[in-house]
Amino acid sequence: MLREVIEKELSFKAVRSSGAGGQNVNKVSSKVVLSWDCMNSQGVSDEERMLLLERLKNRFNKEGVLILDADNTRSQIKNKDIVIERFFQLLAIGLHI
Repeated sequence: MLREVIEKELSFKAVRSSGAGGQNVNKVSSKVVLSWDCMNSQGVSDEERMLLLERLKNRFNKEGVLILDADNTRSQIKNKDIVIERFFQLLAIGLHI
């Protein structure tokens, strides 16, 4: 697994977070949604791809795209960091032998 390559393949989208938010509720897009196309990734080998698709099959959609989100904080930047960390932890679990 090549972390640097995979990081460049990640795409992010900011959306409105649900729940309490005070004055900024429904105004600030703080929730971050990460998506990664495993099927077309240059950062994993074919063997790693098959391992991930098998072990994390409930996390991938039909096209082989992994989607994670984070809305832990009201900061979009912090949520982006959180979702990236979760993503790589999930990959580590999926590739652990």
